[in-house]
Amino acid sequence: MAEIPPNLEWVRAAPEDAVGPGPWIEIAFGEDDAVYIRETSDPDNVVTTTQKKWDAFVLGVQAGEFDHFVEDALND
Repeated sequence: MAEIPPNLEWVRAAPEDAVGPGPWIEIAFGEDDAVYIRETSDPDNVVTTTQKKWDAFVLGVQAGEFDHFVEDALND
């Protein structure tokens, strides 16, 4: 497992007016094009990817490429 830098600035992906512990997804951008992703309820479990892959994922979400994974939730 890759070493997680201790000085990362984690940004919570939640509405600005959101309260409570979540769980929320948090993102941190590190050196050498590294992007770190974790959930507030399990902060020691960190996924690492690259900026290029993160950007592709975000663009895919915006384009609706992953909507089929949550079709049931969208129809509620």
